[in-house]
Amino acid sequence: MRIKPIDAAAVAFFALIVSAGSHPSRGENQPDKRSIHPQFRTSDRCVACHNGLKTSSGEDISIGFQWSASIMANSSRDPYWQGSVRRESIDHPASQAAIENECSTCHMPASHYANQVDGRMTQVFSHLPLKTTAKGDRAPADGVTCSVCHQIAPSGLGTEKTFNGEVDFAQPAKIDQRPEYGPFDIDAGHKRVMQSSTAGFVPMQGDQIRDAGLCGSCHTLITDALGPNGEKIARFPEQVPFLEWQHSDYVKKETCQSCHMPVVDEAVAVTALYGKPREGMHRHVFVGGNFVMEGMLKDHREDLDVQAQPEVLDAAIKRTIEFLQTKTAKVTICGTDVAAGQLTIHVQVQNLTGHKLPTAYPSRRAWLHVVVRDGNGQVVFESGALNADGSIVGNDNDADPLRFEPHYSEITSSQQVEIYEPILKDSEGRVTTGLLHAVGYLKDNRLLPTGFNKRTAEKDIAVTGKAADDPDFTGEGSLVHYKVSTGNAKGPFHVAVELWYQPIGFRWAHNLGAYQASEPQRWVRYYEQAAQKSAVVLAKAEATPVSKSAEKDN
Repeated sequence: MRIKPIDAAAVAFFALIVSAGSHPSRGENQPDKRSIHPQFRTSDRCVACHNGLKTSSGEDISIGFQWSASIMANSSRDPYWQGSVRRESIDHPASQAAIENECSTCHMPASHYANQVDGRMTQVFSHLPLKTTAKGDRAPADGVTCSVCHQIAPSGLGTEKTFNGEVDFAQPAKIDQRPEYGPFDIDAGHKRVMQSSTAGFVPMQGDQIRDAGLCGSCHTLITDALGPNGEKIARFPEQVPFLEWQHSDYVKKETCQSCHMPVVDEAVAVTALYGKPREGMHRHVFVGGNFVMEGMLKDHREDLDVQAQPEVLDAAIKRTIEFLQTKTAKVTICGTDVAAGQLTIHVQVQNLTGHKLPTAYPSRRAWLHVVVRDGNGQVVFESGALNADGSIVGNDNDADPLRFEPHYSEITSSQQVEIYEPILKDSEGRVTTGLLHAVGYLKDNRLLPTGFNKRTAEKDIAVTGKAADDPDFTGEGSLVHYKVSTGNAKGPFHVAVELWYQPIGFRWAHNLGAYQASEPQRWVRYYEQAAQKSAVVLAKAEATPVSKSAEKDN
């Protein structure tokens, strides 16, 4: 079907409709004596054109709806982030202003970058509680809004220069001609519509929008550990999934966008106004791993002023869990042996993602839950059971915040658990969950992506602890050997292995409980209400071992 050209009347009419909300101040389109610095529109100026999109099968791929339920859109509403910023501010009172400003970079970016140009620091708590209806306060509530990502210039992407969100923004030639980058070349008619409806933003083709380095800017976070008086005492690689990806085989075949913004496998329109069908549109779902936060956004929607509708949030939760259970890991029982009084099980776990699993924020963990039952169905052995409060049976760190469970190559007791996780250390070598106390890792045995060579990995992405010397822990997977005493139990035995995942571990949640401020206390309350649904199974395998004598008899 031939797409009709957009005439001048349609441009003017549609511009009138979509600009019926907030307007720029009079004179904004006039030249300014100052240099023209970046400016950000909130999502309400974008979604009118970019909702109402469907595939031929009827799937709703509306950019605005999908984005609205994402962690990106709700980055400033995130109650765990708010509680954590408050904790760090209490721990380091001399640095409170700097902490709030730094933490706003990627969670309140529209406000942060605008303030940065004007030489001001962003005060996170001056905007809380968020209310999108409050005049002038929509920008901090809008999280990672459309015009932040789509104004990023290509300079320095993928390099240390742009890490910690230190990106460059496109410099407009005129105040009413601000480049807004996308993957497609846009015709003059649609350019006029967008420029008019957004009061100055002009869509332009820019390959950087599909560059993994664009995502890596905010998702490579190097923090400065602080001493008692706010002095910087160490450099700490807090979140580095982009660097992990660069050290894997995935750097040659997939980008962040190809996994987390799945492509639509047909030509579709990207705008509801006379949209031209285009190949290669990516869904704006930003699917990741934090289904717990998505659930909290739904359960506490009014309290957190969440704008996404419940059914859209439900779809996001379902999509996240399905993604985790089909795209992230594989578990294989690659051998068993039944001897007199002992059962040996060899379990291999493979990471199917393009970075460590789990990655990014260090509250995340995955672990093996192994259950052996006898011929009567009675449990003979169990390692890694999940308690109703979100803690793991046998995990030293959940029982004691100053201890942690080591990496195992062999497990012989039900009190031992193979947990794939980062454990942070402070300047005294003690376990900590305080990000600005952290100077390094005591343990980092998160599952490696294929092609990741732990011997050549740079310090920021290194394997740390016993896994570093485990020959069965590589980029090909993690092989764990279970030796189970069966005593007088009779077979045939049944082995069930599950790999569980939790976005926010028990200790990371409950360590906020000591802080007597509204944000940490609210977070703990939310977590305790959601604890029974704080984890999901990523992959599983089963086997019925046969003894060698039984094999001979057969």
